[in-house]
Amino acid sequence: MQIDTLTIPPAALGTWAWGDSGEAGDGYFGSAHTRADIERLVDKAHAAGFTFWDTAAVYGMGRAETVLGDALKRFARSDYQLSTKFTPQAAGAGDNPMAEMLEQSLARLRTEYIDLYWIHNPADVERWTPQLIPLLESGNIKHVGVSNHNLRELQRADEILSKAGFRVEAAQNHYSLLYRGAERAGIIDYCRERGIPFFAYMVLEQGALSGKYGPQNPLPVGTNRAQAYNGMLRQLRAVTDMLTAIGEKHGAAASDVAIAWAIAKGTTPIVGVTKPSYIDGIARAAALRISAEEIAELEALADAANVNTRGWWEQELSLA
Repeated sequence: MQIDTLTIPPAALGTWAWGDSGEAGDGYFGSAHTRADIERLVDKAHAAGFTFWDTAAVYGMGRAETVLGDALKRFARSDYQLSTKFTPQAAGAGDNPMAEMLEQSLARLRTEYIDLYWIHNPADVERWTPQLIPLLESGNIKHVGVSNHNLRELQRADEILSKAGFRVEAAQNHYSLLYRGAERAGIIDYCRERGIPFFAYMVLEQGALSGKYGPQNPLPVGTNRAQAYNGMLRQLRAVTDMLTAIGEKHGAAASDVAIAWAIAKGTTPIVGVTKPSYIDGIARAAALRISAEEIAELEALADAANVNTRGWWEQELSLA
């Protein structure tokens, strides 16, 4: 059994967009950034106390991990935590695909161990979960989590690990004002009851809840996120207007309120960061306390918007 403790931050820093080349149409975000930009961002994050980095082998097929590893090499390994993922759909054909993918991630991230290693998508819980055990025993990974699993799959993964003296130590799913499937399927309650940290990704819905975009100012044309969200921006106007109004009352931005909502719901949001200024927003969100009435009003408006932001890679979550 692992005896070291995983430190759960108020918010984790996401690097999905770091897998883009920066060219419009190449990746989900079309986020242009230089090495110097990323280094300034990392410096500011660490100075502000945000040192939990989430990435994955498939973000840019290794690009995001490489960029992150390069940016963090100036810091002592004990100064930050790394979270990355094994994606079954990208597994190789070797004898031990998970160990092989982990080895590649370790090399790109310039580290000897991963603090929190995830099975990115369930695919085959019975096949892949047991392969985490020798990696835990070796110390190459310190803690394990499951991402995009439904409740039944999460429970089964925990059963498999428990037989070897381990457990699922974190869950990660898409969770936002607009997409609360993990809540309705009982996953968040299950995690809360068992002390399993729940990490929420896409809390800003790739920028659609940032308050920056609307029908007259759509997301950048040519990006996948524009294709996914621009058609629903009119329906989201009431939600983003309320986020803005609540933010103004608290001296914060709309995006800060969307992040603060996720924190208030007892989750750890994973916030994608591409600019140093984003760290200021995360710090504001972590300090922001929105009321139960504000939460209820936001959720009612989100329900009324009646949009479905489930990603193509996500299964429909339902009560198991």
